Amino acid sequence: MPEGDTVYQAARRLREALAGRVLTASDFRVPAYATVDLSGERVDEVVSRGKHLLMRVGEHTIHSHLKMDGSWEVYRPGERWRHPAFQARAVLRTAEADAVGFLLGVLEVLPRAREEEVVGHLGPDLLGPDWVAEEAVRRIAAHPDTPIAVALLDQRNLAGLGNVYANELCFLRGMLPTRPVAEVDVPAAVDLGHRLIVANRDRPRRVTTGDTRRGRNTWVYGRGGQPCRRCGTRIRRTELGRTELEERVTYFCPVCQT
Repeated sequence: MPEGDTVYQAARRLREALAGRVLTASDFRVPAYATVDLSGERVDEVVSRGKHLLMRVGEHTIHSHLKMDGSWEVYRPGERWRHPAFQARAVLRTAEADAVGFLLGVLEVLPRAREEEVVGHLGPDLLGPDWVAEEAVRRIAAHPDTPIAVALLDQRNLAGLGNVYANELCFLRGMLPTRPVAEVDVPAAVDLGHRLIVANRDRPRRVTTGDTRRGRNTWVYGRGGQPCRRCGTRIRRTELGRTELEERVTYFCPVCQT
């Protein structure tokens, strides 16, 4: 599932393949940008901001968000793609590589000067060079009645944590996802969230348990009905969100979390 660490890794792969190189062709397969041609433009840099990915090309920024199913992949020129062509939303070509964005939830091309319009609302980036824990704590604490899992998922508070991390972080801190922010040690939760995602930013598979074996990498996420790894109680599953439209599947241990 794409979360901040996934996007961080995608940005690094794209940066290694594209940064400093000139596009020989670009193909945006969404109606709003189908006529945009960035061929001849230099790719200056590729960066992640939380779950958002920004490619700065000439005077433009290519902004994408993977949502649930998206990915960016790099291929050698002429190499066969691992996904069908109809899933491609963007193709960026240089003499050395092809970068292809598949099933991107968001894709837009805008003037670089307007970049903040699409990412300016985000809270501090957990994997960014300008991470400020105190600001994330302040933003979360400003909503004392919000369930902690919902606060951790709100990208306006801190950018990069997704549902896997929110569930796992609540378990590791021994708090129910529904516990109000006012009853949480917010600095400790933010610190652990930062340490977790930093520990995973270079891993091929996200691990929160310390056990890299397949099927052993999470405490509660995705384990509804299975025994808790600590106490043996069956993990419960519910849904939680700011609104009905934003509800996410949430997992917790009713004994280890209070």
